[in-house]
Amino acid sequence: MGGDRAARSGGLRCDPSPVASRALWARVCVWAAATALLNLPVPSAGQTSTLGPAQEASPFGPLPFVCPMDPDIRSETPTVCSRCGMKLVLGLPPPQEYPILLRTEPRAVSPGERVRLEFEVLRPGTGERQTDFEMVHEKLMHLFWVSHDLEVFRHEHPELGEDGLFRIDAMFERPGTYRLMGDFYPVGGTPQMFPMTLTTRGFEQPVENLRPDLQSDRTPKRGRNVTVSIRTEPAEPMAGFLTLLFFELNTARGLQKFLGAWAHMLAVKDDLVTMIHGHPSIADGGKLIQMNVIFPEPGMYRVWAQVQRRKKVSTVPFTIEVKGLPQ
Repeated sequence: MGGDRAARSGGLRCDPSPVASRALWARVCVWAAATALLNLPVPSAGQTSTLGPAQEASPFGPLPFVCPMDPDIRSETPTVCSRCGMKLVLGLPPPQEYPILLRTEPRAVSPGERVRLEFEVLRPGTGERQTDFEMVHEKLMHLFWVSHDLEVFRHEHPELGEDGLFRIDAMFERPGTYRLMGDFYPVGGTPQMFPMTLTTRGFEQPVENLRPDLQSDRTPKRGRNVTVSIRTEPAEPMAGFLTLLFFELNTARGLQKFLGAWAHMLAVKDDLVTMIHGHPSIADGGKLIQMNVIFPEPGMYRVWAQVQRRKKVSTVPFTIEVKGLPQ
């Protein structure tokens, strides 16, 4: 599904095991979307599928080599993924969660002040430090964070030290609670998205007041040098079913890949638990970019799209309501 994965799911370790299990279920839904892509209709005029001739799904049986990021991309021989460029592997191990311990220096995070974030990835079962990681979209880790009101969005990239710890200097400009998500691929495991929570000093809002009151918003958004529109198929997305997200740019002149993809997407449910990171399933450098996702639960989702044009990255937000099955 173009690399779409839901957060599956300390220092700061604020996520109880039920949340991790819920996040892992979201990941299963996303892999189901990747499988569903094999039955999608042929792309419309002006679009080019990123499935290469040697990597199209066989109607007679499964192909042995699979992309860890895009499991719908498969091949009879070892090669690289035509969508994300990762090396195809001979089967994938069962998905297991690699927890992250988050530490901060200073320990108390003050809004508007610099803080160093340190991330330690732990191997499942043993709790030992994981130190080897695969490159994913030009980086070893993608770090996202959003504020409790979903008004702040950041996409950063911690650096891996010789000791196997990821570090980055950051600043949380506004007081509040922030939801962080580490996106990484441990060697010997499967691609991961692990959620964390951080609250700045002096923020004491009751938990019941943190959930943002989101309203559906699909109006076109102006970025730094491009305007982006959104539509979905179906028009009213349904939880548990495949949704096609179409991002249309007002111009493709000067459009460039950003971190190895024509676009990046992060969707966060208003409960700050479900988080989905995605990349295009269909894109060719033109104005229309298609992503495919299965929203695991009904509710309101804030969706950020990122594109790069003439060396400037634009980040634009939309809000989508996802329906549940009729009672």
